[in-house]
Amino acid sequence: MGISDRKEREKGEMKKLITDAAMRMFLEDGYAKTSIRNIAESIEYSPGTIYLYYKDKDELLYEVQRQAFLKLVSAFKEHATSADPLVRLSQMGKTYVSFGLENPELYDLMFIIRAPMNVDCEVHDDNGLECFGYLLRTLEECMASDLLIFKDPNQAALQVWSMMHGLVSLNIRCRLKIMLLDESSMQLVLNNAIDEYITSIIK
Repeated sequence: MGISDRKEREKGEMKKLITDAAMRMFLEDGYAKTSIRNIAESIEYSPGTIYLYYKDKDELLYEVQRQAFLKLVSAFKEHATSADPLVRLSQMGKTYVSFGLENPELYDLMFIIRAPMNVDCEVHDDNGLECFGYLLRTLEECMASDLLIFKDPNQAALQVWSMMHGLVSLNIRCRLKIMLLDESSMQLVLNNAIDEYITSIIK
């Protein structure tokens, strides 16, 4: 291995060390309460070392979000695999709900926390793009077979995603308690909601 290759590997290892620590602290202590100094102390480096890789905490948040979206798309690729696009759409919805229920703090970082305004969006504008593309392609397949009521795939994706997000975010923010649902039955109730919604958009 050459010097440049070794340096790139070491750079990648350091960035992973930093982002792993940042994700852990964002989830355990909350984004607002976590500082670059806290993160540096947890990995036993100086804050200056972190600033060599990330300009501030906001940029670190975007990197943590990128990794979280990779986890979500991996879940889609594992659990939403049916050759039938309608079945796959249902699998996606249930996978999305399951991901949110199992990772509420992470989901909050991905979708609910207000995004920082001082980050170069051109660097991070692909966060979540692969996840959205997975949904969009599935809907396009459904529409190519004239299975859904929608005419525009982007409009379809917006509505389907909003429905899935609504279920997860209502639960994460404890707003579904008003329905007096047993927590042990929550997954089943939300999965049924996914199926009912998909039934309502089938031609």
